[in-house]
Amino acid sequence: MTAGPNISSRFCDLVGITYPVVQEGLGPYKTVQLAAAVSNAGGLGTVSIPGISEDPAAGSRKLRGYLEQACALTDRPLAVNIPVGSASDGAILPFSAAYISAVVEAVGDPEIAARLKVITTSAGPPGVVRPLIAGSGLIHMHKVGGTRQAVRARAEGADVIIASGFEAGGHTHARPVHTFVLGPSVAQAVDCPVVLAGGIRDGAGVAAAFALGADAVALGTRFVASYDNSDWHPAYAQRILSATEADDITFMAVYGPSRALPSRGVDELAEIEVSGTMSVAQVTAWKDDRLIRAQRDGEMDAGILPAGQISGAINDLIHVAEFVPRVMADAVEILRSLQARTLVADVAGRVAGVAEGVAVQ
Repeated sequence: MTAGPNISSRFCDLVGITYPVVQEGLGPYKTVQLAAAVSNAGGLGTVSIPGISEDPAAGSRKLRGYLEQACALTDRPLAVNIPVGSASDGAILPFSAAYISAVVEAVGDPEIAARLKVITTSAGPPGVVRPLIAGSGLIHMHKVGGTRQAVRARAEGADVIIASGFEAGGHTHARPVHTFVLGPSVAQAVDCPVVLAGGIRDGAGVAAAFALGADAVALGTRFVASYDNSDWHPAYAQRILSATEADDITFMAVYGPSRALPSRGVDELAEIEVSGTMSVAQVTAWKDDRLIRAQRDGEMDAGILPAGQISGAINDLIHVAEFVPRVMADAVEILRSLQARTLVADVAGRVAGVAEGVAVQ
């Protein structure tokens, strides 16, 4: 791939991609077409897992199908995203174990291994799943919402940290720390590549992320609102386009707060949780169903619509093949422009002195 203007990145060197742009894990409905499009554009596309309420064996078979479909659409590196769930005694939950085992088994196929390079974990601490991932050859990224979590994840074997600010869509963090605070804190605290996520939609956001110490950026909502997210119903992208500033809400989800756009589905979920009429497993299955009905079927009222706070600032659909190189070119131009405006102290003093008619030595 012939790259346009770009920023050097140890993340790109590690993963083998052209541009330091990652498509966030989405779902629970599949993101095969979108993941392949992002990877073909030079970024890192992410295949999403089926819902966590799926029967583990059936869900694993479905995930293997997603991976095979994505690998048939690109010859570039891909990632897969799997939430880490653990029981009160610390044991890994069956769905996490099944999905991670399915991914490790999948890279035993040379065709998949040539493309699937990264496994991203989130929610729980990565140490509980490291024994399953270690030795697989996969690069292990872990998503965090706090600096202490980042330090722990690195100590437990994560190769890359995704620092996700509170404004990000979907599952977010019980202790809200926003991107501009979290990014530099994590970048200074760990000795590995850091991917910054939350509130990024354009070249200005990318430039800011690198200024904060990031090695790459991850975008979710921006990629959902694209022509290439063709596995999902187009009504979902249109709902993002119609969102206004501060339209987003947070509600309690499986692993803590989740950010979404308002809907009757979210209101119904709150009523169910207050009533206590469903078990945890039943509520989880109900949530998965409403998420999938929104993503697959376009049910914007009855569904649940994860989306980032950036929704209110997105006004157009993008073509991923054009967007990924363009967003990096825009970031480079912004950084160059800022560099051109930078005044060395002694030069600035001379300019000011001349303007006032005073000789400056």
